[in-house]
Amino acid sequence: MLHDVAIVGGGIVGLATALALTRRAPGIRLVILEKESAVGLHQTGRNSGVLHAGLYYRPGSLKARLCVEGKRRLEAFCDEHGVPYERCGKVVVAVSEKELPVLHQLFERGVANGVPGLELIDPPRLKELEPNAAGIAALYSPGTGIVDFRQVAGAMARVVSQHGGQVLTGARVLAIHRTDREAHVETEAGPIRCRVLVNCAGLYSDHVARLAGDEPGVRIVPFRGEYYFLRPERQGLVRNLIYPVADPALPFLGVHFTRMISGQVEAGPNAVLALAREGYSWKHFHGQELREILKYPGFRAVVRKYWRTGLYELWRSLSRQAFVKSLQRLVPEVTLTDVAPAGAGVRAQAVAPDGRLLDDFHIVEGPRAVHVLNAPSPAATSSLAIGEYIAGLVARRLTEAGTAVGQ
Repeated sequence: MLHDVAIVGGGIVGLATALALTRRAPGIRLVILEKESAVGLHQTGRNSGVLHAGLYYRPGSLKARLCVEGKRRLEAFCDEHGVPYERCGKVVVAVSEKELPVLHQLFERGVANGVPGLELIDPPRLKELEPNAAGIAALYSPGTGIVDFRQVAGAMARVVSQHGGQVLTGARVLAIHRTDREAHVETEAGPIRCRVLVNCAGLYSDHVARLAGDEPGVRIVPFRGEYYFLRPERQGLVRNLIYPVADPALPFLGVHFTRMISGQVEAGPNAVLALAREGYSWKHFHGQELREILKYPGFRAVVRKYWRTGLYELWRSLSRQAFVKSLQRLVPEVTLTDVAPAGAGVRAQAVAPDGRLLDDFHIVEGPRAVHVLNAPSPAATSSLAIGEYIAGLVARRLTEAGTAVGQ
């Protein structure tokens, strides 16, 4: 069977792209190729579960353009399909005078991006919202929310199947061969033929691009983010979401507190180099993948530029006391005995050859292919808007190939 579209990767961006395509073109022959036994098991299911409002992102960037709209669409999807979520609100807390300019910059960015209800607040108002948070000023985003993205992914997969798409698990991609008219994809579940290939492979997106014969121009460097839970009897220290003022030079938001949709309170993540693309602990080691990272000129440039930050993140990973000290900047009452180890996620961070950490979504086109090469936070929040954007690119490819697709 010749499929119109094959999507590599059953994370939330791949699923959202499939949703957009099946809605544009009822009857489209579409398959999602997921290497795991279920969808959404990696970046989708291992993040903080935050519905971001859109205040961090440079106005005009893809993140800024797609986050606010994506959040609106995702909330509507959750309403339609019975996935619980909550607009609980979030505070970004400045704890020193030097953080105030960045806090004001975040406010200005959020306003420019159309984020509703943003407020710069003083310490008394902060205490009303988060009685245990410490800060000299804060930014309040009342529309920020929480959700279980793995539940969202499961609902998306069901809808894709209802619309005639196929979700094929256990289908790790082994090789890709392209002709002038189609792509031949060898998988562990058998061969797949398609007119257009969409690469949403996350941590392996650059690898899949090269398999397809396209040079991605970036390398994925995996950064593990480790989490702790507040023990049940101490969850009252945090009402909703408490974030620090992040370093604007880095695409990470810093260690923060998140009340999850389950009611647990999570603290994290840090950002430490993973020893494998799916290296969820120090025990997960993949020699070939690590050698590729260490040999990459872009990674060596990152080390030269950010070695102090890297050493601090390494120490914070190895020392619970150092991790808790970071948390105490936001909530001084948190102690070493208040936290218990939780899980970890790995961020697929695209790094340019010159060492630049890509801060925006990065989506490129090749012959008969679309590659999503950088889709970190807020990709889950933005997923339905990203999916619509990718679907537009795919539709053009199919039209050029003589296959009609919905407008």
